[in-house]
Amino acid sequence: MNYEQALTYIHSVFWKGSIPGLGRTQELLKRLGNPEKQLKYVHIAGTNGKGSTASMTASILRKAGYRVGLYTSPFIFRFNERMAIDGKEIDDDELAQITEYVKPHADAMAESPTEFELVTAIAMVYFARHQCDIVCLEVGLGGELDSTNVIDSPEVAVLTNLGLEHTDVLGDTIEEIAAAKAGIVKSGCHVAAYGNIPSVEAVYAEKCAKVGAELHYADFDSIRLHEHSFLGQRFDCGGMKDLFLPLLGEHQLKNAAVVLCTINCLRARGWKISDENIYEGMKAVSWPGRFEILSRDPDFIVDGGHNPQCLEALAKNVEDYLAGREITALVGVMADKDYATMFASMAPYITRFVTVTPDNPRAMKAPALAEALGRFGKPAIPCDSVRQGVQEAIRLAGKDGIVLAFGSLYMVGDIRTAVMER
Repeated sequence: MNYEQALTYIHSVFWKGSIPGLGRTQELLKRLGNPEKQLKYVHIAGTNGKGSTASMTASILRKAGYRVGLYTSPFIFRFNERMAIDGKEIDDDELAQITEYVKPHADAMAESPTEFELVTAIAMVYFARHQCDIVCLEVGLGGELDSTNVIDSPEVAVLTNLGLEHTDVLGDTIEEIAAAKAGIVKSGCHVAAYGNIPSVEAVYAEKCAKVGAELHYADFDSIRLHEHSFLGQRFDCGGMKDLFLPLLGEHQLKNAAVVLCTINCLRARGWKISDENIYEGMKAVSWPGRFEILSRDPDFIVDGGHNPQCLEALAKNVEDYLAGREITALVGVMADKDYATMFASMAPYITRFVTVTPDNPRAMKAPALAEALGRFGKPAIPCDSVRQGVQEAIRLAGKDGIVLAFGSLYMVGDIRTAVMER
């Protein structure tokens, strides 16, 4: 099996979509000899900030000298990004080899695994073969019934910022969603949580008391921002002074506070992580597609924000970094998203919209999105492709304007490619 054949096989079960439940993943991993039991984990669930939190944590652990696996989704450029060790994504040949090894075990199952379950199994084999000291494991959807939750008790269960999402699966209230996310909390682990809603905190406290887990909250009150620019942010947090983070936005400082809470939990469990490791790890972190500056003249910024909470954070970034500047918005969205609420927080800052269709079967067509955005009283121009959308947005922005692309992670890779080629 070569790389292309491996991807074809992995994507061949895409039609199954997401089916909550652990049984298929447990059966497949058992057939593979339970590689997941050879590993230790930082397990990360939440609505927003999971990827940034995982990336920061992994960067600090690498600086501490550990062999660190990182499992995230979705990918921006290439499928291989979803699993990496020490900052290097799995290479094509090894992905093909492991997929070929997993395939007969998956094919022998009475109920075939979903794509995410298959990829999770492949990643577990990959991390175990390379004897990772620890894996930063991002939940796909929810927590309790997500396929990543087949692991035993993690070193730290991390609960990031919450919002209403996937209500058809996770529940209609923020408390029900919190309970689903807290499903990753297991006996004896530490818990590092983003705390800001008393009813959510009550859910977390009840779950931790029930299973015997030690609960800690990020210290947002200690965050002190010294300066920020397109290069990054310099800040204090949790006793650490003058940290530098290349990721932009106030919400990333809160994610960093969750990461520092996570690191303190790991230290309490015996992991050797110095303050210098934290400084160097924060400074070295990279997480593409999150308020990322792609080019200048005009300034072209791409952000993967794709739900109301993300776009509220993006609106705050616009106020902090782009105040008073004319903004051309390059946007695409999934048809099943609450796009009316999503764009309401951003519309006051936008001069005009350029709409595109992201490369995903669930995507809303560009003309339909342009028509829907008409409610905000701003020009909205549909384009036939992401490439054409990039060109049109740059033309309309002019040299001194801003192009701000947002609405879906599924178009970030195509946008970056089109901008870089230009």
